[in-house]
Amino acid sequence: MGSTVDNTVIVTGASRGQGAAEARLLVDQGASVVLADVLDDAGEALAAELGDNALYVHLDVTSEPDWARTVELAESRFGPVRALVNNAGVSHRVGLMDIDLGDWNRVLDVNLTGPLLGMRACVPSMRRAGGGSIVNVSSIAGLTAYSASAYSASKWALRGLTKVGALELGPAGIRVNSVHPGLIETPMLGDAPSAMLDAFASITPLGRGGRAEEVAALVAFLCSDGSSYINGAEIAVDGGFTAAGQMQGVLGAIERTTGGPATLRVPQREES
Repeated sequence: MGSTVDNTVIVTGASRGQGAAEARLLVDQGASVVLADVLDDAGEALAAELGDNALYVHLDVTSEPDWARTVELAESRFGPVRALVNNAGVSHRVGLMDIDLGDWNRVLDVNLTGPLLGMRACVPSMRRAGGGSIVNVSSIAGLTAYSASAYSASKWALRGLTKVGALELGPAGIRVNSVHPGLIETPMLGDAPSAMLDAFASITPLGRGGRAEEVAALVAFLCSDGSSYINGAEIAVDGGFTAAGQMQGVLGAIERTTGGPATLRVPQREES
């Protein structure tokens, strides 16, 4: 597997949390990284920390002019854009019967339209460079049902957009893949009820939440030439949460009901 990324990479939502972890690792692996965000103070501080191979740019991912300016600055500072990490996103934990239409539109604008605009802005630069990699950061909410209507809808749609990108851009040597983090310890979880976090961890086969660095490792790999034949993939980074489906909950219910270790073994019947 490739261990270096010696290309120009744009990472959105890079000022803190998962995006910051991705930016740090990419710089460590040799990339020149444009940190794109609306959190200017944090972004500038991180860019200063990372040194000459990092540049902070104020970017509203829903703005086409902002995207055009970001790509222009990236090219003038570091050269053609070879990788894009659509990491920026917003969460809104409201069900479908209660969500306000304005909130619905805002979540889809950031989580879905933002990546679309980013792809459209970066692809010409990638074509000139002879190829590239786009990583769309979705969520396990894009793999299963989740009680946050707009967020879940946006992440399912981003998964579909990724497939379209893989189909349409593959012939140009541009790979498009989606990453689906589970419960990851980032500022986005700051307002999540502790009971919800504990429940998620308890039904995750690895028994814990993930770290931003664990997602960053996959993102960096997908940006590298080591993943040169991976296109249109959707990869969960969730400790086995989606692989287990409802089974972990079933096993827990058995333990609570029987007071003993859970098993789904069916006794062998003796032949007569």
